[in-house]
Amino acid sequence: MLVPSSLELGPGAVDRYVISKQIVRMQETRRLSPDEMDERRIVYPESNNRALVNRFRDLRTRLLEKSGGNNFTMVVSGTKAGAGASFVALNLGAAFAFDQAKTAVIIDCNLREPSLHSTLDVLPEAGLTDFLDEPDLDISRILYPTGIPRLRLIPAGSRRENPGEFFTSFRMKQFLMAVRRRYPDRFIILDTAPVTESPDARILSEICDYAMLVVPHGGVTPSLVEDAAAAFNPKKFVGAVING
Repeated sequence: MLVPSSLELGPGAVDRYVISKQIVRMQETRRLSPDEMDERRIVYPESNNRALVNRFRDLRTRLLEKSGGNNFTMVVSGTKAGAGASFVALNLGAAFAFDQAKTAVIIDCNLREPSLHSTLDVLPEAGLTDFLDEPDLDISRILYPTGIPRLRLIPAGSRRENPGEFFTSFRMKQFLMAVRRRYPDRFIILDTAPVTESPDARILSEICDYAMLVVPHGGVTPSLVEDAAAAFNPKKFVGAVING
């Protein structure tokens, strides 16, 4: 079951005026300084690292062209640990948030080795696994400001050694639908464990619109990249990003 998205609803399905009002009301309780963004290698419009900014702008543009300008959910996974999937997922979310009429949320689905909360200096009280465990937990309890305007983080939550049971659950599908409905023009990016080391990315890609692979420059063999790409449904696989 694919979570309904504006890809299915079509142009004009969402009231743009309502969305813009929702985005304006988003409270930014903290904001990372340019130095903090540079230290973490996070793109922002005024960054002096124009090459990096332009790479992610170009990637954002290509994805928007593919989606027809509609919002979507996308899995980002590496070919191996350390490939840079979290780096790409975070910066892609930041690039979507450049646009004052758009919002993005990064969901840390690497339940074995979560890292995004540390990168963003977020001290979560609850996260994804807690929400999936507790039916009465409000989703607002797990949405955290990142210090980047219009970008939110849903951290992994309590660590789990066997996350597959969470990702195959009906509640996970309901969860993604709830996140999308909170802001109808929100881009949702799922940072996952390496697709070659865990089935999580493949499982999650089945309930998302797209899947993307992150390949470390010179770090893996062509056959490994082919095997990793083959794990995804070809209709959802949008390609690979070379990192490094």
